[in-house]
Amino acid sequence: MATFIEINVDDGEYTEELRKKLVAVCPVDIFAVENTRVKVRPEQEDECILCEACLDLAPVRTLQIRKTYSNECLMARGEGPNIESLDSDSNGESEPL
Repeated sequence: MATFIEINVDDGEYTEELRKKLVAVCPVDIFAVENTRVKVRPEQEDECILCEACLDLAPVRTLQIRKTYSNECLMARGEGPNIESLDSDSNGESEPL
């Protein structure tokens, strides 16, 4: 169980593509897809660096990061404007996930 960070995900409205992108965007491997659902990997949860990339990607109110030390909650803000760039190389061409 996490000591400083708790992450909750409600991925009911996520597409398969969005689930994969959420896993890929996290620099500390907090998320995994298991049985077509996004799961928080408990052993990684407290490694969150609060980069907020997942919050920019996840649809509004479907992902929450709670800082247990201050009880502050950060909520998903919806798909950011540059989601496509997560799959692009420097030439702007899409690469498979």
